[in-house]
Amino acid sequence: MKKWRAIDITMVALFVALMTIGANVTNFLIIAGVPITLQTFFAIMAGLLLGKRLGMIAMISYMLIGLAGFPIFSGLSGGLRILISPTFGFILSYILLAYTVGAIRERNSSLPAFIFSSYVGLAINYVIGTNWMYFSYKLWAQAPESFSYEIIWGWMMLPLVKDLIFTAFAGVLANRLNNSYFKKSSLRI
Repeated sequence: MKKWRAIDITMVALFVALMTIGANVTNFLIIAGVPITLQTFFAIMAGLLLGKRLGMIAMISYMLIGLAGFPIFSGLSGGLRILISPTFGFILSYILLAYTVGAIRERNSSLPAFIFSSYVGLAINYVIGTNWMYFSYKLWAQAPESFSYEIIWGWMMLPLVKDLIFTAFAGVLANRLNNSYFKKSSLRI
């Protein structure tokens, strides 16, 4: 097991803070019951910049801190009641997203690899999060009238445009940061 360095702990804490900000920066923008946030962007950035291990640890830390009751999730919410929220699947997806993005990125540091891994992460986020939302509405949440699998994916088309743009931006930005700052510092993964 790799030894923890002070910079590792700092970067994990930084991404927990960024996820909190990303969850609430657009706190009042809710379209069809789906809050429009920047969490996916920051989860992708965590995987790209911290790598699979630290990126995943940052997302696990974010989830556990929120489940412990700290109001860091979207809408300044927190606590165990989030476990039955239709959007909890997105929070779960950030863990696998950061790990997968980091794993792909650790194998190849080219700009296309950064962008490709970012879009793989976005796909993970949408598949896990949307399916969780669908099953939660079907099993324990109040599903809207005439609710269907097609409707839930229709809802997800609204934030998709924003996420496609921010995902490309995450790949480009992380590549630039990696090639400038991270190569010159002890943060290199």
